[in-house]
Amino acid sequence: MANPKNTAELAELKEKFEGSSAVFLTEYRGLTVSQLQQLRGELGFDVELHVAKNTLVKIAANEHGIEGLDDYLTGPTAVAFIKGDATVDAAKTMKKFAKDNDLFIVKGGYMDGNALDASQVAAVAEMDNRETTLAKLAGAFQGSLAKAAGLFQAPASKTARLVAALQDKQDEAA
Repeated sequence: MANPKNTAELAELKEKFEGSSAVFLTEYRGLTVSQLQQLRGELGFDVELHVAKNTLVKIAANEHGIEGLDDYLTGPTAVAFIKGDATVDAAKTMKKFAKDNDLFIVKGGYMDGNALDASQVAAVAEMDNRETTLAKLAGAFQGSLAKAAGLFQAPASKTARLVAALQDKQDEAA
């Protein structure tokens, strides 16, 4: 008969996998509770850092159809369940935290139907987040609109300058 505590933990992990757009696996061996709390605070509300037994994580991931994480589920593992568009921000936060805390290691993850190794998670951290990308697009559109407005205005202003020059010439002749 299954341990009720493990059964409840497995159900919770399945629910977390279901509600996540991406998952990052980390090793936290040697970090203090306060350091982990600091990381949780820096990750924000859209990311939940959860410490779980590797066996339960494997079962929950496999039942959710996620494959390729088994190699990363060794040693003490904390799973970052990421909701929505927070993936890039979470990767950036973890990269910064790992730089400040040598004992924290990002092992890999899962995103968009693919297992990721540590270098791929680091590459995600180098990407622009959603807000930055939208701001760049808005700036590009605004620049294009300004150019278009200038082009549409050019014939009218050219005609106005021509009429003014003819008027000045006519006034000089008179």
